[in-house]
Amino acid sequence: MKSYLDLVQHVLDNGTLKKNRTGTDTLMSFGYHYKVDLSKGFPLLTTKKVFFNSVIRELLWYLSGETHIRNLRQYTKIWDAWTSEDKNWEVGKMYGYQWVNWEKFTEDKDTGKIRKEYINQIDEALKLIKHNPDSRRIIVSAWNPSVLDQIALPSCHAFFIFSVVNNKLNCHLTQRSGDIALGIPFNLACYATLTQMIAQEANLDLGEFSHYINDAHIYVNHIDGMKEQLKREPYTLPKLTIQKKPFWELQFEDFELHDYKHHPVIKFPVAV
Repeated sequence: MKSYLDLVQHVLDNGTLKKNRTGTDTLMSFGYHYKVDLSKGFPLLTTKKVFFNSVIRELLWYLSGETHIRNLRQYTKIWDAWTSEDKNWEVGKMYGYQWVNWEKFTEDKDTGKIRKEYINQIDEALKLIKHNPDSRRIIVSAWNPSVLDQIALPSCHAFFIFSVVNNKLNCHLTQRSGDIALGIPFNLACYATLTQMIAQEANLDLGEFSHYINDAHIYVNHIDGMKEQLKREPYTLPKLTIQKKPFWELQFEDFELHDYKHHPVIKFPVAV
């Protein structure tokens, strides 16, 4: 996929060497943006194998709102580095919890007691897309400052916005920090899938995925693998089909990837 390879090349050519909390330096570039036309194929990288099953498992985990990875670990270990068995595999009120269980506190006018309620931001976005598609407020936020000291990792992909134009559903993701080798390929495929799920639910066509990465970085021990990808010729993008079922009834078996031709896996160490 040219847009991804352009990102890699840009950071390798223009990145600034910078230290960070992990102890492994990065080449970073500030404020990178690209777009992908989702109608031209499912944006799963072909210059290395990306584990599609793990992408779907992670997305469904987000949508479950779980604050632990005990169920997710049956299928993929991609979140193991940020928690442990000693911590009961808890990660806290991260991405999915904020998506579907954003906490709202209101005062009962009669008793004066504070009542906790929950906002399902995904449901609210779906309602707007279906009933007020011209809205410019179709936003889902995973960034909640009140829980930053209680979670395994402050949300990297912080918030996303949907926009309906000419009967096409577009999605823009703002990401505070993006690991180009490991994280960005998953983020891209995850949000492309979510957009397709919602477009199908709302009887819309697929538009564009727009992605802004505030700190786009390549860890120095990923540079050789990134250069290897740049040597590889991309293949035609695969296609994704999703069973026509209500949004909240979709399960792993309802997602099918077609014609995914890819180059071999490139292994990258995880920086925590």
